[in-house]
Amino acid sequence: MNFIIQAKGHKNVTSKHKSTFEITKDKSLSMNGDCIIGVDMDKTMDDFPEELKEKIANENTKIKVKLSTDNSTDEINGFGHPKLTLNHPTDIVSRKSNYVCSRTLMIKSDKASSDLNKNLINDLKEGKSLKFEIII
Repeated sequence: MNFIIQAKGHKNVTSKHKSTFEITKDKSLSMNGDCIIGVDMDKTMDDFPEELKEKIANENTKIKVKLSTDNSTDEINGFGHPKLTLNHPTDIVSRKSNYVCSRTLMIKSDKASSDLNKNLINDLKEGKSLKFEIII
């Protein structure tokens, strides 16, 4: 099962956070948002099909997120959890930790924003389009 979200990079993408990465519906980004790699996403968790939400709400579900720009890709792997509500109206966060909140897509992720492919991050700093693909 795949679900694709389109977002955009932003000149203030720093990609320095050591435990998370995030995309958001917000159109702007301050320098404080060091985990945010994409803005102005075209879908939210409210748009997830019920079947996808059910699979993510299982701690045995392996989740892959594939990030793509014109010049680069990266893949991040993590896990679902029964306490994931998947109902935040503006943000989607991947976490290396076990922390769960309404913004969390997956936990025990193998990468945070500081670990992502530098060519991908450079594209995002230039405001290029980001394809955020959830693969289960």
